[in-house]
Amino acid sequence: MNTIADRYRVVAGRFTETVAAVPIHAWDNPAPCEGWVARDVVRHLVEWIPAFLRAGAAIELPEGPAVDEDPLGSWTAVSDAIQDLLDDPGTASRSFEHEQAGTHQLDQAIGMFFLGDVLIHTWDLARATGLDERLDQVEVSGMLSGIQPYDDMLRSSGHYGPRVSVPDDADDQTKLIAFVGRQP
Repeated sequence: MNTIADRYRVVAGRFTETVAAVPIHAWDNPAPCEGWVARDVVRHLVEWIPAFLRAGAAIELPEGPAVDEDPLGSWTAVSDAIQDLLDDPGTASRSFEHEQAGTHQLDQAIGMFFLGDVLIHTWDLARATGLDERLDQVEVSGMLSGIQPYDDMLRSSGHYGPRVSVPDDADDQTKLIAFVGRQP
């Protein structure tokens, strides 16, 4: 079985590839997240992830360049630091305590709260910029089965839009994207 470090490497690697492939003229394209442009997808991840780690584990990630100046550099500074945390068994097993998210081992918290966000936002960025939208199917299937029981809670959080209807025989990625309120 893949560790969270392995899984993060795959999911974050795909997001990194997508960020690197965005044409310069596409950074201001509208994103599937209402009111966001492509650059805001990256901004969201590089702002909330460090703040969440700081609040829950007193971990300070190194700052990269500003998203507006260098989206790829900004993202890789955060992502590489997270990968370093996960690759260090002593750090990965540290405690993460957050008043809203609860108490978890650090790597488990990253697996629960970051992996899915990076996965979905990879699709958002690809959709906004006309790039390849295919996601890791193992992660997609796992997230889909793991997220469905929490439908009501997720909708009430305000982080997900209304579920979009898709055919019963749609593939897992289509179902997941629709579940989180995006138009596949």
